[in-house]
Formats: sequence, C-alpha cells, structure tokens
Amino acid sequence: MPNTLTGLAAFNAREPAEAERELLTCCASRVFARTIAAGRPYRDPAGLAAAADAAVHDLTWPEVLEALGAHPRIGERAAGADREAAWSRQEQSGVRDDLREALAEGNRAYEERFGHVYLICATGLSGGQMLDRLRERLEHDDETERRTVRDELAKITRLRLAKLLGEAP
Repeated sequence: MPNTLTGLAAFNAREPAEAERELLTCCASRVFARTIAAGRPYRDPAGLAAAADAAVHDLTWPEVLEALGAHPRIGERAAGADREAAWSRQEQSGVRDDLREALAEGNRAYEERFGHVYLICATGLSGGQMLDRLRERLEHDDETERRTVRDELAKITRLRLAKLLGEAP
C-alpha cells in the first residue's frame, strides 16, 4: 500500500499504527493521533473534521505543547523533505523576506511571554497579517491565549487532514 492516503476509505482501512503515523503529520500530539485512529471508520470527511476539532480541544495543555513542538516559528522556513515540513513551508508562503526580522522579534517576545511557539493558521494570511495578530495576541491573558492556540491548532489540523485525504484545493 502506498505511504500516502488517497481518501477517506483508504484512511479508514489503515492499520492503527500506520493511521497514527499519518495523523501525526496533521497534529503532532500522540493522544490526538491515537484518539482519531481509534474513532475509525468515519462516514465522511466532515465527520472526521468534527472528530479532529473535538480531539484537539480535548487535549491537555502538555499534549498541546507536544503538538506545538512540531511547528516552526512563523517566518522561519521548516527544514526537511518530509510531508509536514513541506506543508509548513506552503502554509507560510505569505511571509516576505522584509518581515522576517520583525516576526523573529515578535516570536521572541511571544515565547518569553507565553513559553511556547506562536501558532497561527498561516494559510491565506500575509506576513503582515500574521505579525499584526502576533502583536495583538501578546496582549492576551494566559487563558485567552491558550484558547486561541487550541483554535489555531484545530484550523491547521483540519487543513492538513484535508491534504492528507487528497481533498484540499
């Protein structure tokens, strides 16, 4: 069987360990991958997306941090030839070189403030928009920011699941 999913039927047919490995490229939390793999079969992509949203929002904070560990800083190009790095580079394609220093400075301030990487669903956003949102989020209290991080992680996960299933535009 090929190493990439070709649709929901193929995803549902994967061996559990293989499905979990594939899911880790969408959200790098082992609990997320185990939960979604165990929930198979899914009737349709919308059901899978809803289950993924719920699973991301049910993660404990340490499990969210595990997922964040796989995300490069906004403005930094993900290294590697694997699927996850390629998706990250594609998602951050709106970052122009002239914004990289401002984003690096914002990332440092964010990490100092919150203790983890700044996460935003970068697809469709310009570098300027990402920088503006970073600056806004620096004003969040810890609880608000944790909710925002979960929401952004869920958005990224939905997009990557669609890519995994070959259904992304």
